[in-house]
Amino acid sequence: MRERINNIIFNHDTKAGRLFDVVLLWVILFSVLVVILESTPTLHVRFFNTFYYIEWGITIVFTIEYLLRIWSTKTPLKYIFSFWGLVDFISTVPTYLELLNFGFHYLLAIRIFRLLRVFRIFKLVKFSRAAQVLVLALKGSGHKIGVFLMAVFSIMVLLGTLMYVIEGGENGFTSIPQSIYWAVVTVTTVGFGDIVPSTVLGKILSSLAMIMGYAIIAVPTGIITVEMTKKRELAKICEVCNHDNPDDANFCNQCGFQF
Repeated sequence: MRERINNIIFNHDTKAGRLFDVVLLWVILFSVLVVILESTPTLHVRFFNTFYYIEWGITIVFTIEYLLRIWSTKTPLKYIFSFWGLVDFISTVPTYLELLNFGFHYLLAIRIFRLLRVFRIFKLVKFSRAAQVLVLALKGSGHKIGVFLMAVFSIMVLLGTLMYVIEGGENGFTSIPQSIYWAVVTVTTVGFGDIVPSTVLGKILSSLAMIMGYAIIAVPTGIITVEMTKKRELAKICEVCNHDNPDDANFCNQCGFQF
């Protein structure tokens, strides 16, 4: 019985395992939706009892699942202290802590991270390959992005310092850090509007910062795109099924053709 339950819970290749994951996926989505809706004051007051019973029902289901995972695995401690084991535990315990009025109830939204495990049932090779290309592109462009971020940080400091000198504390720019905050908000085109320049020179500098922001935002996208293109060119294209494979592959992972 223990081995059978282990296969259903941990093995995603069997029919029963896939069915278990699909059901679990919908339960997780439903539970997260309940937590989100319950955070709305009007719905919380109107449907308090409904949310209460639904949440406890879902918590009991997740508790049973968590205990079954511990019971069925051959290395329970390894599972308990693994990343997924901790996520499973945190997905369940806030409801029990709420009985002690700890105020951790809305941490149940962390259940959304459990979808990362459940999505493995799809095992789509194309998505898997795309994810690999993206990870390799991010690693390959790490140094360039690092240099770019240092340059952006220097520009933010320069803009903030200039604005502090131009506007001064009487216009809200009370310090250089406060002015740097304004520079970050302006260059990223967020524009909260809590600090705005009043002088003509300050407005000119703001306009330049806004225009500069569009160019700055586009740079990392270009760097990563170039790296992704390089990784894509290194991929081996199968002559039989035209599937993309890693550059070090000896066989096509779609049809098994030998390169």
